[in-house]
Amino acid sequence: MKRFILLSLAVAALAPTTPIAWAQPAPQEPAEPAPEGAEPEAPPAEPAPETPAATRETVCDDRRDEDGDGLVDCADADCFEADQCDAGGQEERNDERCSDWIDNDGDSAIDCDDSDCQGPGITVCRGSHTGHGGGGAHPGVEGEDDLPELTGDMTVEDLIGHFGDADGERNDLVCSDGVDNDGDGRTDCADFGCRFDPQVTVCQGSPGVRFGVVAGVGAAYDLEAPAHSAMDVRFTRLQLRAFGQIPLIEHSFFLLSTRWEKSPRLTFALFQVPLGDAGHFIGVNSGNGSLSTGLVVSASKQPLLDPPYYLYSAFEQGSGAAVETGGPFGDSGRLKWRLFVSGGAGGFTGNVGGRFLPDGDENFAWAAGGQLQINFLGYFDRFDSAFIYAPEPLTFGMLLGGMYDVRPRERYPAFNGYVLFKYDRLLLRAESYTKYVIDYGGAFQWSWNAQTSVLVVPRTLMLAADVGQFYSQDFEPNDAFGGSLRRPLDHFEWRAAMHWYWYRNIGVLSLLYREAHIEDNPDRSDDETLERELRLEGQFRF
Repeated sequence: MKRFILLSLAVAALAPTTPIAWAQPAPQEPAEPAPEGAEPEAPPAEPAPETPAATRETVCDDRRDEDGDGLVDCADADCFEADQCDAGGQEERNDERCSDWIDNDGDSAIDCDDSDCQGPGITVCRGSHTGHGGGGAHPGVEGEDDLPELTGDMTVEDLIGHFGDADGERNDLVCSDGVDNDGDGRTDCADFGCRFDPQVTVCQGSPGVRFGVVAGVGAAYDLEAPAHSAMDVRFTRLQLRAFGQIPLIEHSFFLLSTRWEKSPRLTFALFQVPLGDAGHFIGVNSGNGSLSTGLVVSASKQPLLDPPYYLYSAFEQGSGAAVETGGPFGDSGRLKWRLFVSGGAGGFTGNVGGRFLPDGDENFAWAAGGQLQINFLGYFDRFDSAFIYAPEPLTFGMLLGGMYDVRPRERYPAFNGYVLFKYDRLLLRAESYTKYVIDYGGAFQWSWNAQTSVLVVPRTLMLAADVGQFYSQDFEPNDAFGGSLRRPLDHFEWRAAMHWYWYRNIGVLSLLYREAHIEDNPDRSDDETLERELRLEGQFRF
């Protein structure tokens, strides 16, 4: 049987392809005679000669395949040397550049082969996928096809604060509370700030528990130290965070923040759930950041690399845990309130769950207070970043707060004020803290800090600087609390930094100069009153 099949195939292969000579033609129907008086039928016209196809792609930006080889414009090797097809040093982050057959950023990946073209707001590489919300990671979120068209040098970050966006949702907490905080008609992950600010991560990928990393490697040079010990190179920060929605509780949020550069330690914990659907909440946290923003803002959001410790160190000494509640006044979100109570044991409580008990003193410490937020123009939040990556809309607001704190060695009322103004490429912040120490003869302590951020080149270069001071009146001896409390030393400091965004808002290279003048400590003969430091740090934030 196999031989028969092989023989048949061989005969078929050798058979002529022309008709066999004795095959009979099909019978032809007789043609009907033309009617009288009709014009005789014209013979068929000769076909026009075909235009010969071009042998080369001659025009490299007309979206046509002149030489018929299936490759258009810059995709054709004929155009590789054309000026229109040179890499222009621009990012491939909009539909126009992701469909021009040009390796715009010079990374050897063209258009949809470039991972940059798979980012948000880019639709040309998604085929027939519409991107509309439904059963995906974030149901109900508007799809990329609903976004305004990105043209020229625009990226999705340029949509924040424009095209109807009020730019009031720019951090993980407000982007997961189920509330349209800035009243622009877009809630949480549908808001441009939540979707496209690289520092907001709860709206990236699948919902549920997420993880974040802030890693900084720095080289610091102490200008006041001996040359042999002035240089230091190390991980300046390694912050690992777990955060997201509490299972089975919609619009809830939790955060566990740890630091690992010295030893693993839990530095901040927060669990928050909604009260109703009007934006009110109740939560528990580890007690840090009762009034000042410096203790609650992530290390990735500090434009001077570290918060100004002198601003709050004498005012917010930490508690073991705190309960807080708050929400908006009315529906506009222009006014918000927050109340808190906190407690702990020891002179200064340590990190979450830790205690510091000087001289075996286990007295209980507690604090209670409240804060009012006013949004005059635009919207902001106390957890927002002070980095500027793209031009910002006009925003002006303030925080006003007060608390009463009872410590094992002091009691005091304290007051905090915070003002923020930002517009286009400029951001200004100022914060002041004041307290009255009831004991030790009654002494005032006061601190302030003023900070500015200037975006010199959008998405490339930002400058930042701050100046501030801590001042304390003299104490009188008082043994009522088991020993006199030492008065903190006066402190004056200024800093300046330059930041280069070398990869979006995620990879940042920073150069910082810091100079501090500290009051002479009478108890130490070798006390240093001047500190000067030059620091270079590379940072990843994701």
